[in-house]
Amino acid sequence: MKRAPDGTAYALHGRLDAPLVVLIHGLGLTHDVWDQMVRALAPQFCVLTYDMLGHGQTPSQPNPDLAALAAQLAALLDHLGRDKAALVGFSLGGMIARRFAQDYPARTQALAILHSPHRRSDAAQAAIAARVMQADSQGPSATVEAALLRWFTDEFRAQNPAMMNKVRGWVLGNNPATYPDYYRILATGIDEIVAPNPPIACPTLVVTGDEDYGNGPEMTFAIAAEIAGAQTLILPGLRHMALMQAPDLTNAPLLAFLTKVTHD
Repeated sequence: MKRAPDGTAYALHGRLDAPLVVLIHGLGLTHDVWDQMVRALAPQFCVLTYDMLGHGQTPSQPNPDLAALAAQLAALLDHLGRDKAALVGFSLGGMIARRFAQDYPARTQALAILHSPHRRSDAAQAAIAARVMQADSQGPSATVEAALLRWFTDEFRAQNPAMMNKVRGWVLGNNPATYPDYYRILATGIDEIVAPNPPIACPTLVVTGDEDYGNGPEMTFAIAAEIAGAQTLILPGLRHMALMQAPDLTNAPLLAFLTKVTHD
């Protein structure tokens, strides 16, 4: 991993002369979550992975918010001398991608929003607020086991203990003092990106699994409805972490979408 001037840890993969695709990971994770997708995209693209503020090898900053996470990416593109990119954001990363598209529309070539929230029901909002309180009082260990249940199907978890340990390790590696700050963004930042004005106008693909109970199909359709021409894809039999459980089902349509929108 290399370091940007602000401390952001990042890596470039694939063809440096090709269109740039940025992969933005989710809460509690690191750039490593993208390993399978990097292998799929690198033959055709320049792929940028990085650790968001307060995650992996990147330091936190005081009182982070969604705008700061989008600004982190803008500064990283400046450091790399790239004026625009196609963004692929997972979960909280999908929120960052949408905020970036609002704040830096000329720099956003396309969006792929994976398993990311729209406005929640009162019950769902209360549930995530309770998890934030758990994380605040007890650290990442308080929420990680329940997260694995939401992220992977039961059969897959049972058959893949090594992967569960890997993901568990990413989450437990977060700093208990700062992790709740980013969990709070996931819980409360949605109002900043719902019904954007002016609306997002770039080519967009919105994806989720039909068993992703926290970021399900109704949210995917709601996100797409606010972006003219947005496409949707619902992956059958998959939960939140489809990109790790069934990478081919995510990577193939994503590769087709990115190829079309970056080469038209």
